Amino acid sequence: MVALVMLYVAVLVLVGTASHLAGLLRGGLRPYDWAPGRLNLYWSSLTVLDSAAALLLLRGRRAGVDLMCAVTVTDLAANWYAAYGIQHADVSARPGLWRLAAFTLFALATGPFVRALLRPRHEAGRGCGGQSRPGAP
Repeated sequence: MVALVMLYVAVLVLVGTASHLAGLLRGGLRPYDWAPGRLNLYWSSLTVLDSAAALLLLRGRRAGVDLMCAVTVTDLAANWYAAYGIQHADVSARPGLWRLAAFTLFALATGPFVRALLRPRHEAGRGCGGQSRPGAP
């Protein structure tokens, strides 16, 4: 499970956050002039959302898996729409889209198993048997 969480985090931070941060630095909140404003805003927001999912995963929170799955599914839908609905691109012209699709399927397939092993938020400060640890909220 730890290896899966670290793989999720690596992809979210190294690929997702880095890519969207580069877009922000390159063009601000509208890094892609060909795309509608709502897509640009969504992709820019992924800088924060990818990082938040990674942080939650590193803290062992189920919400990290939930956020990661939501982000990957919606990012795949947005990219698919951009490639085929706006740019009318050929499948072979978008290898990054296929990598995102593969990661999304991987996250959706493995996420429920990892999520089941992580702590829900309300149990984060509890020790064995649900006992509160000294100094835990």
